[in-house]
Amino acid sequence: MPEHRHSRTIFGVRRRPGKPSEGILSFGGRNFRCSIGKGGISALKREGDGATPLARMRVLGGYCRTDGVVPRRTALSLQPIGADLGWCDQPSDRNYNRPVPLPYPASHERMRRQDRLYDICIVLDWNISPRRRNCGSAIFLHLARPGYLPTEGCIALSPCDMARLLPLLSTRSVFQVMR
Repeated sequence: MPEHRHSRTIFGVRRRPGKPSEGILSFGGRNFRCSIGKGGISALKREGDGATPLARMRVLGGYCRTDGVVPRRTALSLQPIGADLGWCDQPSDRNYNRPVPLPYPASHERMRRQDRLYDICIVLDWNISPRRRNCGSAIFLHLARPGYLPTEGCIALSPCDMARLLPLLSTRSVFQVMR
């Protein structure tokens, strides 16, 4: 589906009835199963609460591993995930909620994961600009664990559904998380 260059593409995300850590991602009349945070959806997102923020979040860009799944065409600029890429999750650090080079002295997430959940990792603009201490970090769209196990606050799709949506994503895309 072509996207008008001035329009926003809205992807809706809501909790799956009866499954507090599973969601339904809706777009273009289609629904996709997804994982959401183990803490459900929260309007008061805090660092470490495991909740997916109740928010409207723009797509900023993303990362991909080049030694595995090669993403199909996309309008996004996907940076390669090297062994030295991390994401700071320490609220008191000056680089909180930003990518950092590894090794890094403060608490961080390693982007090149053994479980390969970040083989394709789309950065959503939660608490990026402005950044507020303790309001949550590393909120991404990434690959789901088998069985759609809960995330730490991200939105996660199966590799097959990620491949379907990736060509539709751009920096004009917005993820609207609602109850």
